[in-house]
Amino acid sequence: MNNTIKKLALLGLIALPTTAMAGISSTITAVSDYTFNGVSQTDNGPALQASLDYAADSGWYVGTWASNVDFGSEDDTWLELDFYGGKFFQLTQSVSLDAGIAYYTYHGDSGSDEYQYPELYTKFGYASSIGQSELNFWYSWDYFGTDAGHYIMMAAHTFTIAEGHDIRVVFDRSTSLDEDKYAWHDDKAYNHFRAEYMTSWKGFDFNLAVEDTSMDTDISDTRAVLSVARTFGF
Repeated sequence: MNNTIKKLALLGLIALPTTAMAGISSTITAVSDYTFNGVSQTDNGPALQASLDYAADSGWYVGTWASNVDFGSEDDTWLELDFYGGKFFQLTQSVSLDAGIAYYTYHGDSGSDEYQYPELYTKFGYASSIGQSELNFWYSWDYFGTDAGHYIMMAAHTFTIAEGHDIRVVFDRSTSLDEDKYAWHDDKAYNHFRAEYMTSWKGFDFNLAVEDTSMDTDISDTRAVLSVARTFGF
């Protein structure tokens, strides 16, 4: 609320850019488990993801992202296809702001479209001698199509341990504003922790993460997640 496609009909990415770069690009990602704020969206299975993004020199951008999903044996939803648009602002040499709106859609089952929902986001960045700090917020007034208000708050920091080798640590909290309409394992909120190692080699980006949540379920317990991505510019 980061980070799958099962079939190559999938295009898009809602992984929102953190810098303003002009042009069209696409990223293909293979991941051992598609987790969304620590909760598996693929029933603990792997995913193939793709994106198509356009970013202008002015900071405006639009894009789409897709992934295979699996919500369990009684649900035939297999595809998530998301869209977003927003603007990146470099407020000072150190401070940045990324703000926009995203729309999540789901496909496969006859009732899959009932899950679709909009989400507003703002992301604040601060670059310093010790790395990149983030303070991010997401809000939806119709979370997963349940008509429930929902928000996510995240704090993260990325620091370099050696040239080409970074560590990112993340803490976020997801909260429902109406437990009667949407709850997290019989509670209104849960916490998510993630630590990831990031590096690149011959044009491929590698990410190895360990994460956990405060919920006790098979799809939100402690896990390691490995992803490999390649970005193409046009």
